[in-house]
Amino acid sequence: MNARAAKPVGTVTRGTTNPNRLRRMDRWIAATHGVELRRAADPVAVDLGYGAAPWTAVELLQRLRTAAPRARVVGVEIDPARVAAAKPYEREGLRFRHGGFEIPLPVRPTLIRAANVLRQYEEAEVAAVWARLCARLAPADAGSRGGLLVEGTCDEIGRRHVWIALGPEGPRTVTFATRLGSLDRPSDLAERLPKALIHRNVPGEPVHAFLRDFDRAWASAAPYASYGARQRWIRAVRDLAADWPVVDGVARWRQGEVTVRWEALAPGA
Repeated sequence: MNARAAKPVGTVTRGTTNPNRLRRMDRWIAATHGVELRRAADPVAVDLGYGAAPWTAVELLQRLRTAAPRARVVGVEIDPARVAAAKPYEREGLRFRHGGFEIPLPVRPTLIRAANVLRQYEEAEVAAVWARLCARLAPADAGSRGGLLVEGTCDEIGRRHVWIALGPEGPRTVTFATRLGSLDRPSDLAERLPKALIHRNVPGEPVHAFLRDFDRAWASAAPYASYGARQRWIRAVRDLAADWPVVDGVARWRQGEVTVRWEALAPGA
């Protein structure tokens, strides 16, 4: 392989990271993808673009092992100085590698997490990046849906997230997650939409209609606020599910989450 082919694919991110920033995403992954990780012969997870400090990779390993004790995590960064800085944190089950969207591993991972990576790219570039990453996932077979790519965005301290889950076949779902005590209305999450959706939050687009309906359901559920923000969220999501393909249940709603099929929110032509 020549030097040009070996060059990592992608560009350096801002590198902003904070401890516990990705806790909501990690817990969702452990809860929803834990079975696939446990079934895998070699359950490898990639923390792609972990940033200037290795905290998110360290935490991902801890959280995945609550669901899959054999899970391993590889932090992949395109900036070699960040990889060098992370090396002292390596331990059993945790390694750091220089690379980018090509995912420079000898195995196809069961999970790739790309949090706050694509915000700096153009919307037109997202589909190609998704396709490249999905092609590196462990394939589906008779007993497995294959690997999972989780790509999304959150705020600096992890109060508000939106992420898209993709399998080897492409996008599956969109999840909205928040610390309910910080929420004024569900559409507050619009500023954290992933790159594939953030510019589509305009009239006529499905994601705009979804957030509009979510705000209406939230307003209708105002009487439940006397029982706490969690009960109001649960009531609002129940109402929302009458018109939108919500795929999770109360156990996840209680965490301040709701997951919807991708096809319902996918951008229009």
